[in-house]
Amino acid sequence: MSKFKKRDKSASANRINRNFFYVTLILLIVGLVFVADISAPQALNEFDDKFYFFKSQLGASGVGLLLMFIFSKINYNFWKKLATPLFFISVFLLILVLIPEIGLKVYGARRWISLFGFNFQPVEIVKLTLALYLAKVASSDKKDIAYFFPLGLVAGLVMLQPDLGSTLVVTTIGMVQIFVSGMSLIHFFGTILAGLIAVILLIVISPYRRDRLFTFLSVTSDPLGKDYHIRQILLAIGSGGIFGLGIGQSKQKYLFLPEAATDSIFAAIAEEVGLIGSILIIGIFVYFVYQVFKIALSSPDTFSKVFASGIGAWIGGQVFLNMASMTALTPLTGIPLPFFSHGGTSLVMILSACGILLNISRYEAKKITSNR
Repeated sequence: MSKFKKRDKSASANRINRNFFYVTLILLIVGLVFVADISAPQALNEFDDKFYFFKSQLGASGVGLLLMFIFSKINYNFWKKLATPLFFISVFLLILVLIPEIGLKVYGARRWISLFGFNFQPVEIVKLTLALYLAKVASSDKKDIAYFFPLGLVAGLVMLQPDLGSTLVVTTIGMVQIFVSGMSLIHFFGTILAGLIAVILLIVISPYRRDRLFTFLSVTSDPLGKDYHIRQILLAIGSGGIFGLGIGQSKQKYLFLPEAATDSIFAAIAEEVGLIGSILIIGIFVYFVYQVFKIALSSPDTFSKVFASGIGAWIGGQVFLNMASMTALTPLTGIPLPFFSHGGTSLVMILSACGILLNISRYEAKKITSNR
């Protein structure tokens, strides 16, 4: 009987982290429901099909789930071998997007590439490849410059689009991974100080960023102009009250709230589910990030630990930036909410990263069992 138990225990060592898998599926399903709900008016107005954005997101979900399943079966060390070429390919794509004949310009920024009838955002790809590359650097015991050069290169190219929100996310990924890798604290905090100075300078020298900052500081100065977006966001959140207006009952999604299907989707969701529902969604995100860092802490080697930490910083940082700007805690930044905002590139890359994390969790379980 005892031998049977031991065999059963040993067999469970190769299982994925089920809690992480389930919370990922929950976020994906809930996100699809709200994309179908919130995006309908905009989709009907622009494409004469109220399910246009939902069908697009559903297709991306299918591709992402397939990649997540495949990657969960591939030994994570495989990605260590591909980290360098994948990183430089994504950097090349960041350069291509800046070329007028190739990069698509939307709202004054070049963030999209159209290829074979598909549009995608290179910055969403580089978030994953940067995390992989810096994890490889950490496992190779290289000097500090080996971290800062690729991070500075990516941040600089993303800033040229321009995209301050994604620059902050990319920087967060890099800084968390650098900290986890064991860099000197003097160098680490010196880098943070330099980064803060750089952000301030970027805001000061850019008219549109200055406008966003001044709008944040004086939200009632121009209600029909520069303040319109944040006022509609706060109106949506405030209208939700404690319990919300009910699923499908948002008023602001009817073309009052700019970017309701993408960057501002959380405001429309809060209008429908209220404070209680919003706290529940935030709680699910917190649990997701907790599970990512739990995988990182129990990972079998430096590469997997630093990579998992980078993914946690990516998703957690992006969720924080989006929700903070939606609740007027920070100036508005054009950053999507993971799993919820419409955007195929982002969703596919996030699910791909989750697949690699699931594979890492298999070896985490094996390591724990072997120590007993």
